[in-house]
Amino acid sequence: MQSKKWDVAVIGGGAAGFFAAISVKQSNPEASVILLEKSNKFLAKVKISGGGRCNVTNACTDPKLLATHYPRGEHFLKKAFGKFGSKETMQWFEDHGVTLKTYPDGCVFPFSNDSQTVIDCFLHQTEKHQIQLELKSPVKALHPHGKGFSLELNDEVIQARKVILATGGQPKKSGLDWISALGIKTIDPVPSLFTFNLPENPINALMGIVVEQTEVRMEGTKLRAQGPLLITHWGISGPAVLQLSAWGAREIAVRNYHFTVYVNWLQAKEIEVNERLLKTQEQYAKKHLKNACPFDIPIRLWQHLLKKAGMADECTWQNCSERLRNKLVQVLVNDRYEVSGKTTYKEEFVTAGGVCLTEVNHRTMESKKIPGLYVTGELLDVDGITGGFNFQAAWTTAYLAGRSAAELER
Repeated sequence: MQSKKWDVAVIGGGAAGFFAAISVKQSNPEASVILLEKSNKFLAKVKISGGGRCNVTNACTDPKLLATHYPRGEHFLKKAFGKFGSKETMQWFEDHGVTLKTYPDGCVFPFSNDSQTVIDCFLHQTEKHQIQLELKSPVKALHPHGKGFSLELNDEVIQARKVILATGGQPKKSGLDWISALGIKTIDPVPSLFTFNLPENPINALMGIVVEQTEVRMEGTKLRAQGPLLITHWGISGPAVLQLSAWGAREIAVRNYHFTVYVNWLQAKEIEVNERLLKTQEQYAKKHLKNACPFDIPIRLWQHLLKKAGMADECTWQNCSERLRNKLVQVLVNDRYEVSGKTTYKEEFVTAGGVCLTEVNHRTMESKKIPGLYVTGELLDVDGITGGFNFQAAWTTAYLAGRSAAELER
């Protein structure tokens, strides 16, 4: 390393870490900045995010509305987004050579559809601003003192006037112990954004089917979510399930990932579905049910649900009794599944938990207890639903932390 004394040390070489380091130098070009990553690769999560495309943000530009997409951190982020939200993020990337494309669902990706475009942008900026990058440099201990901080690395100790923490979400409580040791309150982490396992359920044979408009709700709670649902070879996934997993992260963890969900395949009310079935009975009396689906769902799913409702293959609409029709209505709008376990979504993990938000100044991301120490990204008790919201929280908190840390007294 070129120096053992730095103005700002950033711990963590992921999305928040790079954005924070760049923010420091853009605010104060004279500041010396070092970025420390414990692994042998920078920006690993950025690389795989969005299926390798990197959903950098969401096109929702109203700070209040944007903040509603966070199960934890809504009030905290609402104020922060007023300083640097998705509008500013999109402008930042465009200004730094990353052309963006907004999709109908509001997700914003690089026009290249390649996460490497974002990585190359960050690496170019760190080189341009002469930010020192260090791999395989885990921080063993962090010691605040009167003039700043001492950071214990593998075989040396470096000094920094200010420190930005950007180590990401921690899957286990032990990953937060070193922060708790500083006297900073933390919230035990639990997984968020995961898919539901339905072991040996017949519906798994329909893997690959997507239903665009569904509602999924969790039994015994008020938790529910709407949106597309994907059937996989292990259970159910897609935006509706992922949203429910995020909003219900702590409740589901308490239940040890064993719970009951109900799927409304039509996102409709019982009375509406029954009326549609009655009309279909009149219109297609002699047709077999399996060949005449009155709803906008895949035919294979329709046939699966008919069988689940007790309908024989040879059943025609005119032979569909009131009892069978009522049973079909229930299967269509209150389809019951026993969830047993979870699966990480697309090799990514997001956690609910981290540094308690009452410990941090929302304007600067600075610790209220330890001056000069900043907390960013998923290390905070902040998490969003799928759709670019978690990256946006990273950019926002990192930008504010970097800008504040750049204010150095000479």
